[in-house]
Amino acid sequence: MSLFDQSTAEEAGPDASRPLADRMRPRTLDEYAGQEHILGPGKPLRAQIERDQLGSIILWGPPGVGKTTLAQIVARMTKSEFLPFSAVLAGIKEIKAVMADAERLRKLGKKTILFVDEIHRFNKAQQDAFLPYVERGDIVLIGATTENPSFEVNAALLSRSKVYMLRALTEEEIAGLLRKALGLLKARASDEVLETIAAASNGDARSAYNTLESAVNAAGEVTEQSVADTLGRKVLLYDKTGEEHYNLISALHKSVRSSDADAALYWLARMLEAGEDRMYIARRVVRMAIEDIGLADPRALEQCMAMQQCVHFLGMPEGDLAIAQAVIYLCVAPKSDAGYKALGEVIGEVRSGRAEPVPMQLRNASTKSMKEWGYGAGYQHAHKFDDAMNQMECLPESLQGKRWYFPTERGVEKRIRERLEEIRKAKGKD
Repeated sequence: MSLFDQSTAEEAGPDASRPLADRMRPRTLDEYAGQEHILGPGKPLRAQIERDQLGSIILWGPPGVGKTTLAQIVARMTKSEFLPFSAVLAGIKEIKAVMADAERLRKLGKKTILFVDEIHRFNKAQQDAFLPYVERGDIVLIGATTENPSFEVNAALLSRSKVYMLRALTEEEIAGLLRKALGLLKARASDEVLETIAAASNGDARSAYNTLESAVNAAGEVTEQSVADTLGRKVLLYDKTGEEHYNLISALHKSVRSSDADAALYWLARMLEAGEDRMYIARRVVRMAIEDIGLADPRALEQCMAMQQCVHFLGMPEGDLAIAQAVIYLCVAPKSDAGYKALGEVIGEVRSGRAEPVPMQLRNASTKSMKEWGYGAGYQHAHKFDDAMNQMECLPESLQGKRWYFPTERGVEKRIRERLEEIRKAKGKD
């Protein structure tokens, strides 16, 4: 398929039967909205396109930001054959057939841009099939993905491509696009209505165009009511197996750690509204209790385990309130990662040192022979001493005197710190 086979029809005017998003597709970089950080005047990507020196690239960004459109503009500006390729529909057989066409065109002196939509959906063998053609220059590969290429694209293919990150369009940019589209639709709308559509689109121009077109088709005009009827409700950008899934739980965790209850509730609501698995959220909230609050407030873990049981027992939406309650509790609780750090330090000690034998006084003499060998010799039963305080060493000789747990001065841990000092003083270890 070549872009230039359609040029006559496009110049004759937009076909009203085509979707608005397709009719509004820009044909030049000057018409292209957003992505100034990579396509602004003097930026390297723009310069490479204008000089026709572009190598293979991966366009990484959310839906509806213009990845396909940018690939088409590149093909048009460089007068290249444009071959769109869907990772959902094609296999290695189709790849080889398309590559044969590209090789033939190269021998005729024509450049081919192979645009691979959703390149992250290709398996390793399919991605590897592109490599020899990219290296020989038979094609300029432009891959598009909504997923982080570092995780989803083979290292070999990634090393031969430059990754450009496209950002979601701003509400102002989308509102500007919608104003231009009104002329094509022969419709009118207030700035407030266009801003409502832009806000609901989550930076997705295609979604905004579809909403505008549906509102016009349904009501003949663009009003707050027609837009509300078209939207139904705001659909949040969220992929429960993709990067946004991890971004949101990270935002929730860091907001709890920072004692910001309002921010934590916002990120929690984003996950709930997007349909995240409630038990996944519950597990992560329990982790926050033991990682960031710990013994500064031992009840935090109790609250979170009660929340987990409540979510399991009630389900949604009632269980959502229990999650919110636990999140608020964690936000206002005193914070301590002393236990978390202590375990990490001890594990590091264990991994880096030799496996010290258990001291004889701590070994259980379960047989007569073991007792003769010295097992249990020197053991001091704590309850036989005043305040249950003995002087027995419980660490191997080479580690005696080591400390890993340093409680903070916050919450209950302050009392724990004081108690530890009493114990060490009584044992003569202060």
